[in-house]
This record gives sequence, C-alpha cells and structure tokens, in this order.
Amino acid sequence: MKTVSRLIISNHQVLMGKPIISGTRISVEHILRKMAEGANNEDIKAMYPTINDEHIFAVLEYAANILSNEELIEVY
Repeated sequence: MKTVSRLIISNHQVLMGKPIISGTRISVEHILRKMAEGANNEDIKAMYPTINDEHIFAVLEYAANILSNEELIEVY
C-alpha cells in the first residue's frame, strides 16, 4: 500500500482545505459517509471511476490515523 500522504491531500483552494483523494475533488468525508450509508468498495468505484481500492484503503487509514492523532497532513 502506498503512503497516505501521497494519496490523501489537503489544499486550502480545494473544498476549503478538507482532506481529499489526490487528483480529485472527492473528500475523505464524502467517501466515509457513503460507506456509512452502506456502500462497499465496488459501489464507490462504480460511483467514482477514478477511485480504486488503494484510494479507499487510504481513506480508511487516514480516518483511523486522525482518530488516533497519529497523522497530520500539511495544508499548502
């Protein structure tokens, strides 16, 4: 698995700095909400063809790291 910092970024000019999947305007929060609504990896990939399993795992890893206060991403 590639590092989260390369796949999840934050840029104050995109979605007011919310963490997003690199190369998209899809926020970590949006993917987590879709999963909370019952969407699985295949559903998410069908909704957003530019996203793959690696991106979804990075979203989950990022969320887990934030909850444990282990991961901070730099805003530029």
